[in-house]
Amino acid sequence: MGAVRGFRRRQALLVVLMLLAVQLVWLARPAYACGCGAMVVDPKTTLSVNRETSAVRWDGKTEQIVMSLAVAGTARDAAWIMPVPHRATVKLGDSALFDELAMLTAPADRKRSYFWPHSGDWPFSWGEGDSAEAPMPGGARPGVGVVGRQRLGPFDVARLTATDPEALRGWLRSHGFTLPSALAGALRPYVAQHWEYVAVRLAPDDKRGYPGYLTGTLDPLHLSFASNRLVYPMRLSRLAKTPQSLGLYVFAPHRMEPRSAIGGTKPQTFFAGRITPTGAVRTLTGPAPTYLTALDQHFPYPERITGDHELRRAATDTPYRRVHYIDVLLKLGGIPAWLMVVGGALVLLHATALALALTIRRRARQRGAAAHESSASRRGDRLATR
Repeated sequence: MGAVRGFRRRQALLVVLMLLAVQLVWLARPAYACGCGAMVVDPKTTLSVNRETSAVRWDGKTEQIVMSLAVAGTARDAAWIMPVPHRATVKLGDSALFDELAMLTAPADRKRSYFWPHSGDWPFSWGEGDSAEAPMPGGARPGVGVVGRQRLGPFDVARLTATDPEALRGWLRSHGFTLPSALAGALRPYVAQHWEYVAVRLAPDDKRGYPGYLTGTLDPLHLSFASNRLVYPMRLSRLAKTPQSLGLYVFAPHRMEPRSAIGGTKPQTFFAGRITPTGAVRTLTGPAPTYLTALDQHFPYPERITGDHELRRAATDTPYRRVHYIDVLLKLGGIPAWLMVVGGALVLLHATALALALTIRRRARQRGAAAHESSASRRGDRLATR
């Protein structure tokens, strides 16, 4: 018996050690993420982008991207890179923009009635409580040109040109932008097309507004650059080690749609319509009415991403908005319709039963009276014959 208990203890210890080893391996694994570029941190820490949300404005000549990242992990520092087709200007974005967009594209509430009572309606609500239903410049090296370097809040931002992806990766590494070794290969298509780059890192001596490690939603960044087509860089997201989620709010003269899924799930449109901008949206787009297309897409296998999102005009400007149905019990004059119908049916049934009973009683009385008359007649006939 003791030998059996010893064997079981060794088994349990082995399982615990294996679980610890798996956890340590996971913790030691760096996480590269985000469509805006590859993100990496100290190999002994983790960081992943749970959600990438961007507002994109395009007027046919100039494109603006306001990018917001929701991150999670144990990292204290982070860096990422955003390829752009032409020289970009960078500034801090307005975080209120995404709150306004969430409200603007929220599902429309519509009421629909149901006849029979549900759970929570009388008479099924006895004993239940009320309930209601209702986010400074550094030196260049061969092959790399430094267009500018600036401090934006907690971010150190470098705007670069490059004719050699390895030289670009080397410059980034030597200036504190620690990025994955596979980055050089992923950058080759952009170098071949003579794109430029916006490299961003969280300044190590300025983490105001963030806890000891990066988590939650980072301050948004606002990029502007010339572009004769609406393109959203996604190619570097194939370096991600975790599934990616992308939300795009696209402002353009017409309804827009991606040319392809570029290796992710089919992009879903959850809002489309012409709007009159106000607040932070107006600051981004200007006062003139504009068309807003809101898209959502997931990338369960980031390594399958084939390129950048290029958006084109949709076949029609058909508006679309999600609908949130609020089910309410059908009432007439404040009284549940089912109760009136059932009550009316019961009253009708009762009246019918009463009328039937009265008819039966009346017929019985008539039969009794007829029988009495017949009996009296027979008695009279007998007396007459005597």
